[in-house]
Order: sequence, then structure tokens, then C-alpha cells
Amino acid sequence: MGSALLMGSAPLAASTTTAADAPGSRIEARSANFLAVGIVQSDHMSIHLSRLLDNAPVHDAVLSVALRGSVHPTVAEADGSYTLRTPDLELPGSAAVVFQVAQGPTHEDLSGTLSLADSAPKADGKNSARQLWWWVLNFAVCIGFLKLWSKRRKNTSED
Repeated sequence: MGSALLMGSAPLAASTTTAADAPGSRIEARSANFLAVGIVQSDHMSIHLSRLLDNAPVHDAVLSVALRGSVHPTVAEADGSYTLRTPDLELPGSAAVVFQVAQGPTHEDLSGTLSLADSAPKADGKNSARQLWWWVLNFAVCIGFLKLWSKRRKNTSED
């Protein structure tokens, strides 16, 4: 991961990240020459790589992503983006990400932190219907208990 310094390229610059937005999480990382923007949805990340100098997309690079202790290769897409598919992207929490870019003699690492939202089940669907029936049953039992208690109290007062 320190190959950027070993290969003679510029040192790493600061990186920025943002937490999970509505449909997916977003990560942005930059170095002296490149900007990588990754959008995560489910188990895949779409990565757009561009030059900082002129904001031109980089199509002819070899891009790999170090995530959760493993290095994953990416696939170059026809639209110029790169795609990564791994189950590691579905794990909740924060993870350090290093985009490893090799383009000709230039080798740079772009570092950032990816925050993935917890994928806990939502309150809709089967669980909410089950919970509704649980509350109905609880109220029915309470009403039945109150009726029995009222009837017993009434019978005790008549004697």
C-alpha cells in the first residue's frame, strides 16, 4: 500500500468520504494525480476514476481495491467506469479502502474510509404483520382477563 512512494510518484493527498446516503454509500479518494469516486449498492461498487489536472476520465488504468484485508481486482466497463463485486461490500460498518491505480509508469494509492449502513431488517413486511397480530392477541387476552375478573367480582358481591 505504500507503493506510491516506492514507485517514485507523488505522495498521497488527503481523502474525503461521506456516509451512507439514500440508495447506496459513496466514497471519494484523491491523490496527487487521480480522483476516485465509488458508489456502493448491495455487493457491487461502481468506480469513476479521473485525472485531477483536467478531470478527464481514466480508461486505460489497472485498478484494484484493497478492502477489509483483501485486494480485489476491478473490471473495466464500456462506459469508462470500473466495477467491483465482493460480499465484503455488504458488511455493515466503516472500512478502510485503498484504490490502487497503475497507469503506465505511474502507480498511486488513493485512500479513504467507506461507511456502510447497517442492513438490519426494516419494520415493514412480515415482521410488522406478526407484530400487529401479537398486539391484537395481547389486547384480547387482557380484555378476557378483565371480563373474567369483573364477572367474578360481581358474583362475589351478590353472595
